[in-house]
Amino acid sequence: KNTCLSYLMELDDPGVRRLCTEQYRTAGNMTDVMASLANLAHADWPERFDALADFYEKWKNDPLVMDKWLSIQALSRLPDTLETVKALTRHPAFNIKNPNKVRALIGAFSANAVRFHDPGGEGYAFLADQVLAVDPMNPQIAARLVAAFTMWKRYDENRKALMKKQLDRILGAPKLSKDVHELATKSLA
Repeated sequence: KNTCLSYLMELDDPGVRRLCTEQYRTAGNMTDVMASLANLAHADWPERFDALADFYEKWKNDPLVMDKWLSIQALSRLPDTLETVKALTRHPAFNIKNPNKVRALIGAFSANAVRFHDPGGEGYAFLADQVLAVDPMNPQIAARLVAAFTMWKRYDENRKALMKKQLDRILGAPKLSKDVHELATKSLA
């Protein structure tokens, strides 16, 4: 049912929009709620903002559910996803000192094949900034974030150059942890 809903949502049809919104409002289980919310997160419709705000209000006191809320937004295919993720780094639901929050938002964004790999390279620069911010607090999580760059040689020339530039920038940072240094160095080898 939810797979079919995701296919239908690609149609940008008002009837499908109502169907998805109705599923969000009336779902009797979290699987259906999350599926409809994820589909709405890819749609540039007013219903998207209403559903995300409603979900936040209902679940803001449950940290694990809030991790899902962060991830859904970080995985959106919409053109403004990077700006949304940057804004979410300042949201009360996010805490850069919490590894689960970092994985939920920043890790999910680095898995967003459409927006992380945008040809302009802004996603790569953002991730490198986050690696450098997290590294002094939690080198293991920072190293996990660097892992998004490890396959840089498999991309087109433009993306290769942009990812390599960020790996070089990370390696050039003072007081880099052993974990991050090792992974970045192996990635460039």
